[in-house]
Formats: sequence, structure tokens, C-alpha cells
Amino acid sequence: MSEPAPRPTAWETVDPRVRDHVAALLATAQDGVLPVVQAGHPVLRRPAQPYTGQLGDLLPELLDVMRATMLAAPGVGLAAPQVGIGLRIAVLHDPGFPPGYEDAAAERERLPLAHRTIVNPRYEAVPTPGEGPDVERRSFYEGCLSVAGYQAVTARHRSVRLVAQDEHGRPVDEVLTGWTARIVQHETDHLDGTLYVDRAELRSLASNSTFASLWGGVATADVGRVLGFDVA
Repeated sequence: MSEPAPRPTAWETVDPRVRDHVAALLATAQDGVLPVVQAGHPVLRRPAQPYTGQLGDLLPELLDVMRATMLAAPGVGLAAPQVGIGLRIAVLHDPGFPPGYEDAAAERERLPLAHRTIVNPRYEAVPTPGEGPDVERRSFYEGCLSVAGYQAVTARHRSVRLVAQDEHGRPVDEVLTGWTARIVQHETDHLDGTLYVDRAELRSLASNSTFASLWGGVATADVGRVLGFDVA
């Protein structure tokens, strides 16, 4: 009696060239952490390739290193191009605001987000569930590990539908709202070669120290009034 044919996996196309490149890059990680590529590098401006299994059994190691790099930065999301890999993969994790910042958390609709991986993601704006038919946008200061040291006010969709796969190739299709939706938009944009500064109100651009001293805790509408720009 013959053995049954193996069940196909979600991804089967291992590309030795891509795999060897990623393996060589991972070998340079220091304490499991890679440098974050900074704005100006072309990998951040090229649309990333869909992930079709190019890495094979190397994918879990890449995800571990990406998560460690994100946490060490620290950040709440990291896309593969930010470590020099042009594949449509991103990792997310948000601990939320610490105790004492409940008002800021409520304003931004920011809740803790457990570690997760999104592969080949795309998003579309949708109405916020229970809030009527309109597609809303919200403006808040936003930063990026690849534009180190700066933040700027960026308008984002309040709610989005995320369609993707997880690290095991299982389908993802869900509606996200608030800060989690913002993170997904930011990281998916990275995979399209877009940085947040392409969408930001550049009149609001501030160094991290200036933001902390002048604008931390200030309503975005008041920042716009002082600096001279309209807020979504």
C-alpha cells in the first residue's frame, strides 16, 4: 500500500537565492538584532515581493530576529524592508500606554496588541463598526524606526479591513480600529515603498525632543492651529 501524498503547505516555492541572502543577513545579527535601515536606502522605496515560500524553514528565524529588532528599537511594528529584506512580511506588537496615560489611550483608541505576523497584507478603509456609514480619518503624531529621531502629524483611516496571511499561511480577514489600524497601515505602506513622511503634514515635523517638550499631551488640532495646518 502506498503512502498518501503529502498535503501541500501554504507556501512551496523556496528560492535558494533569496534564502541564501536572508541567511547571510541573519548571520550578521548581534544578540539576535539587526540594524534598522534608514530613510534614503533604496530598499525602503521598492515595493516588496509577495511572500510565496522563498525562505522555507528559515522563516521562523527571520520572524524571531524581526521581533527582537522591533522590541529593541523599541517600536510597535517592523516590516521586512526595514532590515533590508524586500519581502511582504511584517511583525506587530504594541504594549499600549503605561498606567497614568488613560486619556491619551482613549483618544488614540490604543489597546495592547499581542505579537502577530502579517504576510502579504493589504488594507482598505471602511466605516468604523457601529459609528455610521462614513469613512473617518484621524490625525496624530507618528514616528518611524527608519526615520529615526523625528515625528510628524499623519492622517490615517480610523478603521481598515486587513486581508493577509499569518506566518503559517492561514488567511486573515478582519476589521481593525484605532491605533492598531494605524500600525497596520504604517507597516503595509512600508511594503509598498511608502514612508509615513509621504503622508505626513510636514509643517508638524519635530525632533523627538521637541515633540516631548512642546507637543506631548497637546491636542492635534491645537498643534495645527499653532503651526499653521489643517487637521483631519
